[in-house]
Amino acid sequence: MTKKKRILIVDNMHESIQPLLLDAGYLPDYQPDINRTEILKIISEYAGLIVRSKTTVDAELIDQGQKLEFIARAGSGMDKVDAEYLEKKNISAINAPEGNRDALGEHALGILLSLMHKIGVADNQVKKGIWDRESNRGYELKGKTVGIYGYGYMGSAFAEKLALLGCKIIAYDKFKVNYADDFVQEVNLESFKEQTEILSLHLPLTSETESLFNYENLSSYPQLKVLINTARGQILKLSDAIRLMEEDKLFGLGLDVLENEKLSSYSEDEKSIFQRLTQLPNVILTPHVGGWTFESYERINKVIVEKITKSQQLHQEKL
Repeated sequence: MTKKKRILIVDNMHESIQPLLLDAGYLPDYQPDINRTEILKIISEYAGLIVRSKTTVDAELIDQGQKLEFIARAGSGMDKVDAEYLEKKNISAINAPEGNRDALGEHALGILLSLMHKIGVADNQVKKGIWDRESNRGYELKGKTVGIYGYGYMGSAFAEKLALLGCKIIAYDKFKVNYADDFVQEVNLESFKEQTEILSLHLPLTSETESLFNYENLSSYPQLKVLINTARGQILKLSDAIRLMEEDKLFGLGLDVLENEKLSSYSEDEKSIFQRLTQLPNVILTPHVGGWTFESYERINKVIVEKITKSQQLHQEKL
């Protein structure tokens, strides 16, 4: 009888994760409150590790996991996982962008419509007893050009949600070709910058993309009026986005992510920047919940377990 493989789960997960893993033939060890030091002490006992956001999977942790066959990230972004080192060690790297793509697509659309119609501004004014119709006149999305930078699971989900609203949807992705579909037109970077009026960012955080969208870069979009970031905060230089808003070069700014999302840890400079941000009109801020719905919370588990099972089958075939 084959011994069941143990999987360590070190973040809070939907309650379905353990029965799903048990049904698939694994032994889950659910320890969402464990810290990094404790993980390093016991990781050598497990064939798999499931993480969300709190734990960085670096060379130190990977080297401690002598029996590791896979690392699974319950979400899409892999910026806290050293995938290159995992590949070198012949350990599978798994994530689940399929699980929260629809949640993210809907959230990005909600932010965009709120900005175009100044819903956040109007809501705040009416609650203060201000009834000002003219200053809250918005813009229709129909006829506008939406540029999606990065056309993976999240970018394509956003395009699907936009498709019926009568806007032109274009996309640029440095690492893909021939990805145009029923929703989006594929263009080169020069054309993307020339046409984009509404820019939505959907790319991972890497050394190449960190602070990629700074003042100089964003200023090269001659028609840009609305900017949305639901990807990673560090790809957008926040102070530069604020500067564009203060100079009236941007009509709206929607952020589900920030460069530093631990607000209580802010330096004086970060506090100053954040204060400027919160004083701007027509800004929508949400706490990194774009892909975080009740449905996606459970769906991610199903995707993760399916991919773990598939990776294990491939692993057995190689033996």
